[in-house]
Amino acid sequence: MSRAASPLRPGTLKVVGISGSPTHPSRSTALLRAALQRLTAAGASVADIEVRDLPAQALLGADWKNPEIVAALAKVAEADVVLVATPIYKAAYSGLLKSFLDLLPEEGLRGKRIVPLATGGSLAHLLALDYALKPVLGALGARQLLDAVFATDAHFDVDERLGRVPQPEVLARLDRALSPLLLKSDDFDEAVTAPQAHSVSHGVLERMSC
Repeated sequence: MSRAASPLRPGTLKVVGISGSPTHPSRSTALLRAALQRLTAAGASVADIEVRDLPAQALLGADWKNPEIVAALAKVAEADVVLVATPIYKAAYSGLLKSFLDLLPEEGLRGKRIVPLATGGSLAHLLALDYALKPVLGALGARQLLDAVFATDAHFDVDERLGRVPQPEVLARLDRALSPLLLKSDDFDEAVTAPQAHSVSHGVLERMSC
């Protein structure tokens, strides 16, 4: 049953975005920032984690005592909503993202609403969301997955000041994916989609084609 979305009371929803791209500028990070901007405008309290900026030795060595690692993990622990953004390489999410997810505690995503965001060279990479990213999120306790948003390289324009910019069609899909977050909390359970309902159909592929 659909519900009309409404602006949040400022600060009532804590959101963290995790960028798993090893490159800059990054299409997946641009998609994440567009999402965070929309949630900020709606009144959410927003934080972000650029995994590529975390100390490499601490990240790869699983140094949970490193202050920057501690701060990043605290952002995830405190969040109500976690946006996970990654490029798709060889039918899988980035190794950089995996190195960060490996630091999360068991069941570290339980009780949080998750929005998967991904980019790839073609629509052939779309299935990696269902077969690679969502299973690892589920293993971390994620049970409330909102609609994923996937965009190909062709879905971005280049702006001299802003870098990569998602095209309007991608932003419209992003708005639809984020809309349940603007519902009143007692309506959310009726709007959220369970992980097992997210398998990709041929119809989805057709709608997302350029």
